[in-house]
Amino acid sequence: MSVELARYTTLGTGGPAREFAQPTSIAEVESLLRRGENVAVVGLGSNLLVADDGVDALVLHLEGELAAVRALELSLRAGGGAANAVALHKARAAGLGGFEFACAIPGTIGGGVWMNAGAYGRDFSAVLQRALVATADGTGWLDRHELGLSYRHSDLRHGQVVVEAELLLHARPSEEIKAEVRALNARRKAAQPTNRRTFGSVFKNPEHELTAGRMLEACGLKGHRIGGAQISPKHANFIENAGGARTEDALALMREAIRRAREQFGVQLQHEVELLGFPADWSLL
Repeated sequence: MSVELARYTTLGTGGPAREFAQPTSIAEVESLLRRGENVAVVGLGSNLLVADDGVDALVLHLEGELAAVRALELSLRAGGGAANAVALHKARAAGLGGFEFACAIPGTIGGGVWMNAGAYGRDFSAVLQRALVATADGTGWLDRHELGLSYRHSDLRHGQVVVEAELLLHARPSEEIKAEVRALNARRKAAQPTNRRTFGSVFKNPEHELTAGRMLEACGLKGHRIGGAQISPKHANFIENAGGARTEDALALMREAIRRAREQFGVQLQHEVELLGFPADWSLL
């Protein structure tokens, strides 16, 4: 089954997957991986740019038990396809704190592990105990060290599928969790274009006194538009679909941002967004 992946990205761009499957169990994932094809996983598509020509691969979207969440005594077990928002709700209901930062990450648990997603000074490595990873050769648990987690990075590669994760949390009153989440959401809404179609932060923050957003703002890029995409007038490290955007429009803006940051600050920005459907030797530079 071929599916237009624009439906599965928050920016709303990208071409079709050569084949698309919606496994609901680990056994199904293992069976699909054993076919020996190129495999990629798409969650909520909130940190993803898909090539306009599509993806020559089998694309998986985890559902059923692979998107389920259950709270244990001081931990959370969540399927790789579970939305962070659902996991956070389950944690709050169980009086488990430590995952509040995820209210600012509109993706899935599997995607969070894949890129060690983070916000407001915390990331998945702070709470991840271990992840259950499926491959063509079988399925097994990997701890945070074996996953190679660092700033917005893991050592996971396509063909490895995070089917479940165990988050180690701590007891905290639900009302305190709710209050912190409310404060973080207000902070996010004030600073980011939360009511626009974006794919989240475009670039990783460089080792510099300025964040990527502040740097690009200083380069005069707020509101800069190419085709149907524009750099957000609210926060320069976000790209919005301003109407009829294509992935190539977003990539053109990223190239311009990289060029200006290099020329004005001598900094080589690195993209945070995941790219899908591009050749291995492809580069933004």
